[in-house]
Amino acid sequence: MRRTARCDRVRGASSAGGFTLIELLVAIAIMAVVALLSWRGLDAIVRGRETITRSMAEERVFAQMFDQMRFDARAAASDDEAGGLAISLDGGALQIVRAFAVPPGAAPRLQVVRYRVTGGQVVRYASPPLANLGELRRALRGGESGNWSALPMMGGVDVINARLYVPKTGWTSNMGDVRSQVNGNNEGLKVPQLGNAPLPRAVTGVQVSVGSHSFERPVTRVFMVGE
Repeated sequence: MRRTARCDRVRGASSAGGFTLIELLVAIAIMAVVALLSWRGLDAIVRGRETITRSMAEERVFAQMFDQMRFDARAAASDDEAGGLAISLDGGALQIVRAFAVPPGAAPRLQVVRYRVTGGQVVRYASPPLANLGELRRALRGGESGNWSALPMMGGVDVINARLYVPKTGWTSNMGDVRSQVNGNNEGLKVPQLGNAPLPRAVTGVQVSVGSHSFERPVTRVFMVGE
């Protein structure tokens, strides 16, 4: 009887201190589920961080591009200085005749700037400084030749659209409306009491809309001209 009681105590101690196979399998299954959920949560955090980082980078590029457009629109020459349309839409490009920054005391010069989508990128083409109207007309008629600078502003762009604000018409992409405004402004200057008045701008605002495959909707900004 003493031997039987001793065996029972040993058997009870061993069963109380161990785990059964089923218990181990359940514990492993729980640990696998926890590990899977943790991995999914970590993966979602990493993906979210990548998306936020990418969006912030794209917004920074957008901001830089629109800041440059705003600067060019503010520096736009008058129609008088340009000898014609200072801002126009030409072959899918936004074209601005702007005053070129020169050292103090130097003769003023003009520059032709074009924003065009080339190979999925918005590229800012800029002519060299133009000393006279003859050079300006040649730059306006010609393309972006070798002496023009080309600055890629943003990639992954599908389309860039622009509209011009004409005081008597409103927002338009029809250059006929702009030319009609110029002709009306010229006729207004023929009135005797307005003979010495400056020629009003035909375009006073620019609206630019850029469509990218990474954005659900095009991004649109409005700039004042010469302000």
